[in-house]
Amino acid sequence: MRIPSLILAALLMLATGLPARAVEVQQVTSPGGVTAWLVEDHGNPILSLDLAFVGGAVLDPEGREGLAHLVSGLIDEGAGELDSQAFQAKLQNLSIRLSFDAGLETFQGTLRTLTENRQTAFNLLRLALSEPRFDEEPVERIRSQIQVRLAQDSENPNVIAGRALRELMFPGHPYSRPVNGTPESIQAIGVDDMRRFVSERFARDALRVAVVGDVTAEELGPLLDHAFLGLPTAAAPFDLPEVVPQAKGEVVVIERDLPQSVMAFAHGGVMRDDPDFYAAYVANRIFGGGGFTSRLYAEVREKRGLAYSVFSYLNSLEHSALVRGGVATANARAGESLGVIREEWARMGAEGPTAEEVEDAKTYLTGSYPLRFSSTSGIAGTLLGIQLDDLGIDYINIRNDLIEAVTVEDAQRVARELFRAEDLTVVIVGRPDGVASEKAAGDENG
Repeated sequence: MRIPSLILAALLMLATGLPARAVEVQQVTSPGGVTAWLVEDHGNPILSLDLAFVGGAVLDPEGREGLAHLVSGLIDEGAGELDSQAFQAKLQNLSIRLSFDAGLETFQGTLRTLTENRQTAFNLLRLALSEPRFDEEPVERIRSQIQVRLAQDSENPNVIAGRALRELMFPGHPYSRPVNGTPESIQAIGVDDMRRFVSERFARDALRVAVVGDVTAEELGPLLDHAFLGLPTAAAPFDLPEVVPQAKGEVVVIERDLPQSVMAFAHGGVMRDDPDFYAAYVANRIFGGGGFTSRLYAEVREKRGLAYSVFSYLNSLEHSALVRGGVATANARAGESLGVIREEWARMGAEGPTAEEVEDAKTYLTGSYPLRFSSTSGIAGTLLGIQLDDLGIDYINIRNDLIEAVTVEDAQRVARELFRAEDLTVVIVGRPDGVASEKAAGDENG
């Protein structure tokens, strides 16, 4: 008996509210040799798939920045014999959710479907990856939508600050390029560029797949072959150079008539495969990654009321790493805010965290981890991230042990190495009082 579409949609929504439970990960290899990680969950007739191809916006050709982003908006706008309207109608009529997104280092996709529609869902996924149409109407429609968003971003102080900071950290490196492109580069991209991207990047050796839900390993294999076996065996080779962030402790002010000054700041960080990563993760949780419980929040928001939010985080890339942070504060108090942040940065580097702070951070980080596995989509996304970071299929089982193994001495030692106030590079967008730009910056950074 066929379940009515409204009930199917409701079941898909239930996928975001499953109870936390033990997660058993299987590696599945299809008859054709396509590999995926699978977590079976037969509690609801739902299946979630997350995929990624290694190599994202960093591989966009010069002058064609935003190519991956444009492709991500178009490959589900018609494929095979289905034009845009027909393709989207099939998705909607069967309550299938299919979407794609281009990141800095990956091109990712998600598929959500009910069990009874999974064959059609995998077929639509196959068409999108292997036979995208790039018809004129959707190409120009999506291009126009991106141009509108870029125009909005050109006035968004957070976007302006983030882009300028990346350009300071990685001058001349692909990491400095805008993922979404520029108005000029988006306009310059042609259909031939898009087809070349698909042929060079969508390949099985660059593919990572995570599947969670109502499917067995035996059932999944043929579905994987149907969706992915037609892709090329190997992606076009690329060589992205390692890069050391060029953090020189400078301040760049980009003047805009805004009531607040938006700040983005960073210096070099710690790579994901560094043995000290977990100690750095704990230390940053204490410093600025802990929301209401972090040192930055206590000093900037609670004690002085300088900002609504202030934060820091570890930004580990494939070929570099940063410690990044941000704050938005009234122009009149921008200098005071930056001074407090720098003082706290220096104090963390000099003293490191206390034993109590380390224990509290570890308790939170280990206790909150199971919350990531409360939905099929959450599990699929986590599994994909583990694959991309090459952490191993048993990572879920050992992750909390790695956090627990961090000692106070580890956290203090790594904090002294990681938090270097003298290297903290700052971009401020607004008209900040009490802050002088230490490097000329014009509108080209916007």
